[in-house]
Amino acid sequence: MARTRIQMVLLVVALTAAISGASASSIPEDLPHNPLEHDPLHPKHFDGGEHNAQFDHEAFLGPDESKKFDSLTPEESRRRLGVIVDRIDENKDGSITLAELKNWIAYTQRRYIEEDVGRVWKQQNPDNNDTISWDSYMQAVYGFMDDLSPDEKEQEENGVSYKSLLKRDRYRWSVADQDLDDNLNKDEFTAFLHPEDHPSMKGVVLRETITDLDKDHDGKISVDEYIGDMYRSTGAEDEEPEWVANEREAFSMHRDLDKDGYLNEEEVKQWIAPHDFDHSEAEAKHLLFEADADHDDKLTKEEILDKYDVFVGSQATDFGEALARHDEF
Repeated sequence: MARTRIQMVLLVVALTAAISGASASSIPEDLPHNPLEHDPLHPKHFDGGEHNAQFDHEAFLGPDESKKFDSLTPEESRRRLGVIVDRIDENKDGSITLAELKNWIAYTQRRYIEEDVGRVWKQQNPDNNDTISWDSYMQAVYGFMDDLSPDEKEQEENGVSYKSLLKRDRYRWSVADQDLDDNLNKDEFTAFLHPEDHPSMKGVVLRETITDLDKDHDGKISVDEYIGDMYRSTGAEDEEPEWVANEREAFSMHRDLDKDGYLNEEEVKQWIAPHDFDHSEAEAKHLLFEADADHDDKLTKEEILDKYDVFVGSQATDFGEALARHDEF
């Protein structure tokens, strides 16, 4: 039971970090052509140096819907994508503009967060009370720790221990708790689960990012710590891939603003939360670049369906059970 629970907690932490990283990258102004394709500042979109198509699918559909499309045939993916395209076309003129695509991507992100919070809220609060107490949440998620020894609580796996996860959640809870009653209402609970989406939680995201990367606890991020978050060699004689060299260059040229070889707190802040970056707009531009065959800066349904794999993907050869949303399909 302990192993199952901690794996669940680790998954939530990893997902939160992934979303934060995906929404926090910036784009050089002089980037030619595709706004993301050659962007060395977007490691989540180009995981391991290869274009991560799942990033696009999750941005366009939301993480939950993306998984559902993965079980469909190409034919069914196209059909359902066509239904979505009709919804994106706000003025029903037969073409999708950048603004309409941006609005849809922002909507899917909001929808995912609302549904994710609703799901966890129901699990943690089956009586649907107005608030959830810290003691109740801690017991539900970390109660298994009562049966662990001190050494088991502090044992680390990839730099993370049960004790450190509990400490992290406790601090995050206290910041989300705006009225300081140690209970969270649904809005506060949303900030707790998805701090990357709340301005009041920016300090928490910054603190957690630095904690995750700063392995030697010196208060700053070296280039090796920065790279280590994305790539770990399997042997001393392994030659680093080219994309790692590109990331090292990105560190020195775009991240390390004072050129001292490290990222300080302000530089990490500029990296993960640039004030002029709009994730929905950047992703919309990327998808437009990928599918705009006639280069008229808008997409027809045919152009989108021709590039269905860019928007939704399809990996299976049969349907299995019906996984569609009844309200959309």
